[in-house]
Amino acid sequence: MIFIVGIMTLTIVGLIGLGVYLELFPERRIAAPHRVRNWLFGNFSVFAVALVALLAVAAQEVMAETTTTIARGEISLGLGLAIIGAGLPTGLAAIGAALALGPVGSAALAVVAEKPEMFGRTLIYLGLAEGIAIYGLVMSILLLGKI
Repeated sequence: MIFIVGIMTLTIVGLIGLGVYLELFPERRIAAPHRVRNWLFGNFSVFAVALVALLAVAAQEVMAETTTTIARGEISLGLGLAIIGAGLPTGLAAIGAALALGPVGSAALAVVAEKPEMFGRTLIYLGLAEGIAIYGLVMSILLLGKI
């Protein structure tokens, strides 16, 4: 299982490395777009296969686990995956809220600079965008209650 996680980590590091390379050498970006496209497709394919293999191995270990008394403070693989699953809604909702708040906040500042009486309305729009993150937090709290 450590080997599979290592492969997934290398694909992510490779993707970050490609982004840094394209940022440092923008003139080479147009030179060979088919190579970059093929490399990204191969990188994604390796990551997807490793993810499926990791899920299969983790599911097999969780299902093979016998029901024994867990020592205080010890976390099993199943409990660890459940806690990660409970934390995902908050993280993904926060990313979604950040993507929403960027354009809404900049537009709100532009509107308030032109018409200061629109300040209250722009706060409502910002609150609606921030509500996405709050919904994710509520889902995480509900999931943690089920664990």
